[in-house]
Amino acid sequence: MTGQFEPLPGGGAAAPLDEVEISILRSLAVQLLELIGPGDEPAGGDDPLAALFAEGPSEPPSDPVLARLFPDAYGGPDLVPDDDVRAAAAEFRRYTENDLRARKREDALALVRALDALTGESGGAVLRLKPDECRQWLGALNDLRLAIGTRLEVTDEEDGGELLRLPDSDPRKPMVLAYFWLGGLQETLVEALTG
Repeated sequence: MTGQFEPLPGGGAAAPLDEVEISILRSLAVQLLELIGPGDEPAGGDDPLAALFAEGPSEPPSDPVLARLFPDAYGGPDLVPDDDVRAAAAEFRRYTENDLRARKREDALALVRALDALTGESGGAVLRLKPDECRQWLGALNDLRLAIGTRLEVTDEEDGGELLRLPDSDPRKPMVLAYFWLGGLQETLVEALTG
């Protein structure tokens, strides 16, 4: 896999992607969209105030990936919160999770749309992103890495070396390779935007 982002004159970034890379990125983004779920129409239709005050869930998701993508605002996995902290976290989640889900959904959709719009020669194409698309791609790449890392049980303390040494016969190996490849894409996109 060779895709690396380079800065574009005037802003944005570009990366050559082969057909396999395009297929993998699209497939992962679609899976993320399925995991996040469809958007809900807020009560009130086109009323912006109704959308602003629409309530979301108050409990954290039970799926570990969703719990990682939509963490509690207060506390954390190592902290056993008291009732006041739990109540504050539930209140915060109720008013923010729907918007966060919508943003993550839009970021993943932007990735899919950009890949679907590629018209290239057989073998691949050059993806060109405008600055606003780069932000969405950074968000989607981050969410994809969080999802895969959670499924692989990657911890902050791990350097990933152990995962890279998995034998090719290990069923986790393709996801490990995708995890590190996505990290490389994310890193080169950040460098293209800040360099």
